Amino acid sequence: MSQGLLDAQNGKAAASGFSRRSFLKFGVTVGAAAGGGLLLGFSFNASGQGQTAKSVVSGDGIEAPQDGIFQPNAFVQIDRTGKVTLVIPKVEMGQGVYTSIPMLIAEELEVPLESIVVAHAPPNEELFKDPLLGGQLTGGSTSIRYAWEPMRKAGATARVLLVSAAAQQWQVDPASCHAERGQVKHAASNRAIGYGELVDAAAKLPAPQSVPLKDPKDFGLIGTAAKRIDSPEKIDGTAMFGLDVRLPGMKYAAIVNCPVFGGTLASVDDTAAKKIPGVTQIVKADNAVAVIGDHTWAAKRGASALVVKWNEGKGAALQMQHIVDDLANASKRDGAVARKDGDINKAFGDAKTRVDAVYQQPFLAHATMEPVNCTVHVRADACDIWVGTQVPTRAVDTAKQITGLPADKITIHNHLLGGGFGRRLETDFIAQALKIGKQVDAPVKVTFTREEDIQHDMYRPYYYDVISAGLDANGKPIAWKHRIVGSSVLARFAPPAIKNGVDPDAVEVAADLPYDLPNQLVDYVRQEPRDIPTAFWRGVGPTRGTFVVESFIDELAAQAKADPATYRRGLLGKSPRARNVLDVATQAAGWGSTLPKGQGRGLSVMHAFGSFFSIVTDVTVDDNGEVAVNRVVCAVDCGMVVNPNTVEAQIQGGIIFAITAALYGEVTIKDGRVEQSNFTDYRMLRLSQTPPIDVHIVKSAEAPGGIGEPGTAALAPALTNAIFAATGKRVRQLPVGRQLLKA
Repeated sequence: MSQGLLDAQNGKAAASGFSRRSFLKFGVTVGAAAGGGLLLGFSFNASGQGQTAKSVVSGDGIEAPQDGIFQPNAFVQIDRTGKVTLVIPKVEMGQGVYTSIPMLIAEELEVPLESIVVAHAPPNEELFKDPLLGGQLTGGSTSIRYAWEPMRKAGATARVLLVSAAAQQWQVDPASCHAERGQVKHAASNRAIGYGELVDAAAKLPAPQSVPLKDPKDFGLIGTAAKRIDSPEKIDGTAMFGLDVRLPGMKYAAIVNCPVFGGTLASVDDTAAKKIPGVTQIVKADNAVAVIGDHTWAAKRGASALVVKWNEGKGAALQMQHIVDDLANASKRDGAVARKDGDINKAFGDAKTRVDAVYQQPFLAHATMEPVNCTVHVRADACDIWVGTQVPTRAVDTAKQITGLPADKITIHNHLLGGGFGRRLETDFIAQALKIGKQVDAPVKVTFTREEDIQHDMYRPYYYDVISAGLDANGKPIAWKHRIVGSSVLARFAPPAIKNGVDPDAVEVAADLPYDLPNQLVDYVRQEPRDIPTAFWRGVGPTRGTFVVESFIDELAAQAKADPATYRRGLLGKSPRARNVLDVATQAAGWGSTLPKGQGRGLSVMHAFGSFFSIVTDVTVDDNGEVAVNRVVCAVDCGMVVNPNTVEAQIQGGIIFAITAALYGEVTIKDGRVEQSNFTDYRMLRLSQTPPIDVHIVKSAEAPGGIGEPGTAALAPALTNAIFAATGKRVRQLPVGRQLLKA
């Protein structure tokens, strides 16, 4: 998800009368949370004790606070025992928001992190909308960027009210009191009172219109290496993912989807399937058949026994080369202009040297550790959904469409996500589960096999980039032209984001480079891949754009016979933060030192998601063209850091994700079908192949930037530039293995 989407959706939010300012005001003054049913879901206690949370934050509308609960806003609840429950507006999918967002609140609330309980936020756009995304979504590396101020204000508001309640009780000036570790203290009289004893009095006080926030120099929790709240439950197995749901009387469904995109079901012979012990029902859908069983094994065996005929349609003739040819032909058309500076034609005419290149990047599956799954119980008058989703309110909308029920009869039980990466921004698998569930008189869990997951994903688009530069006599670029050709995820996901034909995600990074380029033209040609569905994939635009831009900058450095780091440094005069991370990364990596034959070192620089990155990668390429990544060094300036442990982990995870994709990741189409089916042919990086990853976090006083996707987006060009340094072979088409084997 992109900054372009953030900007477009932010405008949408403002147009609806719900601005960022009004959100901040609403978030810290609402006296109660939304009602219409209790949030019943797994929550985490920071001391490591898992429990079922009962929260008053749920549903639509606003209810009065429950007796004995102090709830000054949608995010903070304190009961008479002093238990602090924090309702987190983002979902946890491994990125650490169930630790970092509580740190923001706890810092201002003055409670120990280990004492709080974390609960999932229910679907509620009014209370839990991210103004940067225009909805209740988790994506786009926005969680901390969005939460930085509102969550601190939520904690500070609660603290101010508790201090005021204690001061009234003691009949002293609130300024003479302070909060500390879940208590209000009055130093002059040596008195102290716990938050739990103040909840009734604090709940009666009017919320302040504004609250002071701590100066960063006074932070005691923010910026420290805090242990993750969700780790103990994930280690001992008590953490609840969607796949862990078990309900009384629950049935299990195994899916057989049409193998051809756009195809439909013609007929099914289920005679053999019905004879398998444990199979209870066969359910048909437009493009799938589901076998319902008393347990997963029965359902899977039943699915294997089906004899299905499909109406494959025109999609059965689709081949991979058709998609590539469509893109190549589309690249000859003029695109919608995303950026135009200077006189590009004159600049090319004045150039001493011209460099042209075409870059291609393949379809990619998400292949999340937890395959997509959804458990539903559809009745005539209500519907319950147990799922891990990045878009809870969209899940409600999908349920409304499929079931015809109103929102107040639909309950989403959101769970931890075993990997999101954009896959769980989609609700296609929820819709399919509901269509099946409508035909089953019991709760039913629908789980994709790994084969169904990979072959019926919504894929990172195939992109085709045509790029050219004109260099002056010193090898400096004076003309830059970049045409991006590919699918528009935003045209489907958020149509208002498309302005004048430009998909802001598709052109991100490419249209806003950190380099000083006086004459440039960046345009976009939308070309959809016929029937292949496309979606976000851990940073689509920046991932695509950084690979092309940073590979091509390396080509220009080679053309100019210049050191790649020195060449970049000379173009970064107007971007000191980008230049600084470049310097930090190259110094830490020992840039310029001699490597043995067959080894190479490459780098990249990126500004995306509000953060600045530079990556240096060392590789070895053997005589068979097999690439081993020996080491990765990364410097990141992501502004003020909430939890350095989370930052480091996200960078490491993103880099590993990106190495896998750059070396091996590719989804190909033959006869309208995805050829890959499992990790045997959609290869993953193994533990033994994972390099040391050295992360250097640059201290910064700037506002926080995103961290979930930048590591993935910045890695590939550093890797392929290192391959060029080792072999002299320029990789312009991913995955790497395909091109090296060709050579």
